[in-house]
Amino acid sequence: MTSQKTAGAAELHARMRQTAPLVQCITNYVAMNVAANVLLAAGASPAMVHAEEEAGEFARIAGALTVNIGTLSPGWVGGMKTAIAGAMAAGRPWVLDPVAHFATGYRRRVAAELLALRPTVVRGNASEIIALDGGVSAGQGADAGDPVEQAEEAARRLSRAHGAVVAVTGPVDFVTDGRRAARISGGSALMPKVTALGCSLTCLVGAFTAVAPDAPFEATVAALATFAAAGEAADQGAGGPGSFAVRFLDALHGLDSQALEVGERIRPA
Repeated sequence: MTSQKTAGAAELHARMRQTAPLVQCITNYVAMNVAANVLLAAGASPAMVHAEEEAGEFARIAGALTVNIGTLSPGWVGGMKTAIAGAMAAGRPWVLDPVAHFATGYRRRVAAELLALRPTVVRGNASEIIALDGGVSAGQGADAGDPVEQAEEAARRLSRAHGAVVAVTGPVDFVTDGRRAARISGGSALMPKVTALGCSLTCLVGAFTAVAPDAPFEATVAALATFAAAGEAADQGAGGPGSFAVRFLDALHGLDSQALEVGERIRPA
């Protein structure tokens, strides 16, 4: 039997669908509904539990936790930290999405505090990853202003420094664990025109790490390949962002696991 450490993207996708992992998603107001629908369409089970009073307890029963700082407030930050503590106590993986962390002093401070708690995976756009590594980025709010290639070395350094898999997402995604790296191609030019898809991808990374907790690099690659394949399929016949959004959910729902490994979708970097 193939081990978790060597399982390919297609096998992990099939495993995720078979087990429907429970994923605790602490995400922003803009993304909640979209992210929940994305996880359901992909085959996972979402739970948007963020209150400090219950987030830590819930994290102990979820398969994975994802933390997105898109709409910060002190109460939510408390919930994030409590949930992270619960996930780590239970040996569950957790994923950090440092949305626009460079925009304000408060966001920079919170992102640094969460990064110090050693996430299993960090997922961001190129500008977010460059800035998280201490560089100067050209990002505007949650929008990337830098190409993925420019963030690759920053991602490698972050991965080695914090012991996390780092994913830089864009037209061609880049994933590294500090030793290995991969690029994932596919998707659609319409994806950045639909709000919360990036945040939803972070939640999907959580779903894949839940079924492969000992293989976060492979799990992250599989999640990104799932998005790439579904985006590619949804692009066919889409008239614009609105029709694409509907077609994307349908594509996730109907995705053939083997489509994740078609051609050169996943390439070593």
